[in-house]
Parts: sequence; structure tokens; C-alpha cells
Amino acid sequence: MAMRVGIETPLQNDVRMLIDGLNTHLIPLSPVEFQFQMSVEEMAGKDTIVFVARDDAGKAVGLGALKKHGNDFGEVKRMYTMPEVRGKRVGSTLLAAIVEKANELKLKQLMLETGVGEGFAGAWRLYKNSGFVSRGAFLDYPDSGHSAFFELNLAG
Repeated sequence: MAMRVGIETPLQNDVRMLIDGLNTHLIPLSPVEFQFQMSVEEMAGKDTIVFVARDDAGKAVGLGALKKHGNDFGEVKRMYTMPEVRGKRVGSTLLAAIVEKANELKLKQLMLETGVGEGFAGAWRLYKNSGFVSRGAFLDYPDSGHSAFFELNLAG
């Protein structure tokens, strides 16, 4: 599948639809109080860079975000690909773009929080195949058993 990934504003209707799709996908997978979703408006903040994957027709088919936490580390947020393009490397292309940008920004580390259970198996596989390793909770995420945490050390 031909696609391109670029940095875009989340304040576009087709990107909002992706975020709605992600939120709908996540609702049945874990308790709502342990879902740490960023709103579209939060994603449009100065500390967050949003990456959008588009197919050769220009349709938005996936997204991911890099949220900066100071000068030392970034957090991977809101990774999602539309069901019809899963298995076509959209997620790995998005994640590679996030890692590349984090390196450009000279961040030392990327971290992420994701859910646990069968519904997150693909996400875990993506992160592990991209060099992320398990770690403990970070920032103000609770160590509840409903989340898994990963990190990737960067060259910085």
C-alpha cells in the first residue's frame, strides 16, 4: 500500500474521525478510568506533534503523536490505524516517523502507556518489534494492572 506520513494538525475533520475511531475501539478494551486519552484540542497543543498517514488517494488511514515532556523525553500517544489497513505496516511507519522526530529533537528517551489484554496484542508486537522494552509506570500513570509501559532509549 502506498502511503505518506506527515506532520499535520489534528483539527481536521478526517483526523478527528480517526481519533473518534480510536476512542470507539478502546472503550470495550479496558475500564474508562484507566484510558488516558488526549482530546483533539490537547493534541493541537504546542507540546504535541501529530503524524497522519494518508493513502495514495489522500485518505487519512492512521495517526500517532509525540508529546514532549521537557527536553529529555517524549511520549508516544494516540497510535491508531484504521481496521482495513492493519497489517500493512501503517503503524510501524508512523512509529518510525515519531522516533525519527524524537531523535531530531535530541530527546533521550521515548515512553508510552498502552493497555493490557488480547485487544492490545498488535500494539505490544509493534512496540517490541520497534525496540521498545517493558518498564514501570511513569509520570502520573497509576500502576493499576490495566496498563503496560514501554520505553525506547534514543541516541539523543
